[in-house]
Amino acid sequence: MGNQFRTAFLLAIMTVFVIFIGRLIGGRGGMVVAFVFAIGMNFFSYWFSDKIVLRMYRAQEVTPDQAPELHQMVATLAQRANLPMPRVYIIPKDAPNAFATGRNPEHAVLAVTQGLLKLMRRDEIMGVLAHEMAHVNNRDILIGSIAATMAGAIMMLASMARWAAIFGGGRSNDDNGGLGGIGLLVMSIIAPIGAMIIQMAISRSREYQADATGAQLAGSSSGLADALEKLGNYSRQLPMNANPSTAHMFIVNPLSGRSMMSLFSTHPPMEERIARLRGIQPQAPAGGPKTPKAPAPPTAPTPPKPPGAGESAGTDRGRAIWDQLSK
Repeated sequence: MGNQFRTAFLLAIMTVFVIFIGRLIGGRGGMVVAFVFAIGMNFFSYWFSDKIVLRMYRAQEVTPDQAPELHQMVATLAQRANLPMPRVYIIPKDAPNAFATGRNPEHAVLAVTQGLLKLMRRDEIMGVLAHEMAHVNNRDILIGSIAATMAGAIMMLASMARWAAIFGGGRSNDDNGGLGGIGLLVMSIIAPIGAMIIQMAISRSREYQADATGAQLAGSSSGLADALEKLGNYSRQLPMNANPSTAHMFIVNPLSGRSMMSLFSTHPPMEERIARLRGIQPQAPAGGPKTPKAPAPPTAPTPPKPPGAGESAGTDRGRAIWDQLSK
């Protein structure tokens, strides 16, 4: 019930925001057009947002014959969570990452990048898949998919308004109650900010909850903790060419390698997530109060190697799956 309310609330806020934008651009007439646009976008977002995101990243569905090990891990997690078997997709990206999408558990999709299959151990992949399955179990995927579609639509409106203002659009709307050219300029500034607010309004606590639920589904928190540590390092070394409107959907922020985008991070601090999974206190900042030292984990994970180096078994597995898809 909680996520259903959040979804309805998000759609309502988006509708009001789009109508406000229409008022700035075209006065009363603009409000009517914006209202019709918002209703259509809400309907479209609910039914097709998952397909849009998958197509955006050229994700390809894989069968059990094409990726038997990956399907077996997903099936195991789905059985443990008492959920329907989701469809499995692979994204042709070298940066390791993953996300879940779909409007409900019956239409859920788990998508992983080719880089994740190459660079992670089996227990780490299991931890990442468990985290994404937890989002399905916690009913987070619909609101994430809708937010991605709506944020993308807002960014598109901002771009249209900016070009219209440059070429003198909106002047005829001054007498109709709109702000005309000024409205277009204002809208081109506030719309991207609104898109970022929508993404950040999706509570960061859902990532903590998905980490905790995922650790339970995987049977251990160590695989997910090690995976997050590697993913955090790789996201800085090998940032993913991702659309900012979908950044909140991934297990780690794919834009964290870009300094400006990291200011608007939609994810909690990676160190805090790893510390919670390992049951230790995160390190206090310099100059802050000192906290007792927590015992070190039994085995420290080795720092990730540059893509392509080492871990031949994982690399061979990822390449074999992708070679089958490319035939």
